[in-house]
Amino acid sequence: MIEVIPEVELSAQDETQIAEVIRESFPTDYAGRSFYQQRPHLRVVRRAQVIVAQISVFYRSIRLGGELLPIIGIGDVACLPEHSGQGIGSALMARALELGAQSQAEFALLFGKRTLYDRAGFVAQKNPYLCVDMTGAQTNELAQRDANFLMVRPLTSRIWPEGEQVDFLGPLF
Repeated sequence: MIEVIPEVELSAQDETQIAEVIRESFPTDYAGRSFYQQRPHLRVVRRAQVIVAQISVFYRSIRLGGELLPIIGIGDVACLPEHSGQGIGSALMARALELGAQSQAEFALLFGKRTLYDRAGFVAQKNPYLCVDMTGAQTNELAQRDANFLMVRPLTSRIWPEGEQVDFLGPLF
């Protein structure tokens, strides 16, 4: 069963289960957290007795060119290995994108290179970007980078401007 859980309603038990899914899914040490750098606004999860997969959804604004745009950021896409390959990630992504399309967000953004993202309509972009660099949950400094693994999916009829600088107005997701 797919559930949408606002972050402020996340139970301690759910958070522990999500942290376990993330620990099993990523080589990066999240230090026991259920999120990488910042808490998301909501989680889209698949529960089978316990949470077996999750996606973090961030609703925020970015500056693109000279314009402030509402977007959703997708992060922490994770599934327990024994549940992988069953279409759960695709179903969670579809639900996350549906939530984004129901909001004022114009684009969905993520950093990654998996075929799951291609199948969901994300396209790799090469826009340079500005963000607050973080290591785990600690702020470092302002960073300007070339886009590696930035993927974008429109949620409206608006066309993504290739090559324009993206200002994330804070850390990545």
